[in-house]
Amino acid sequence: MSGEVPVQLSDSAVRKVRRLMEEEGRGDLMLRVYITGGGCAGFQYGFTFEEQAAADDTRIERDGVVLLVDPMSLQYLQGAEIDYVESLQGAQFVVRNPNAATTCGCGSSFTV
Repeated sequence: MSGEVPVQLSDSAVRKVRRLMEEEGRGDLMLRVYITGGGCAGFQYGFTFEEQAAADDTRIERDGVVLLVDPMSLQYLQGAEIDYVESLQGAQFVVRNPNAATTCGCGSSFTV
């Protein structure tokens, strides 16, 4: 992959993950982003914290934050950016995904 990072983490996402890790007192936690079937547009994004990476996970590190992506999800997330946004609708992690043909209004579901 010629040194290119397959999924980017924005400054805002890195700050939020660090803050959550500090609140939990757990510097060993890693953020996992994954794709599942379902949602109003066909696929949906999910986020969870993990203590351990699976052997086949892609591990992306930025400023002390580790992002984990499983192989199936990585094929849909290649070139995407994980961001954290706060707006009138609330605060959430969002995925800016160049592979998504359409997204739903909530932003957590997409088609390819």
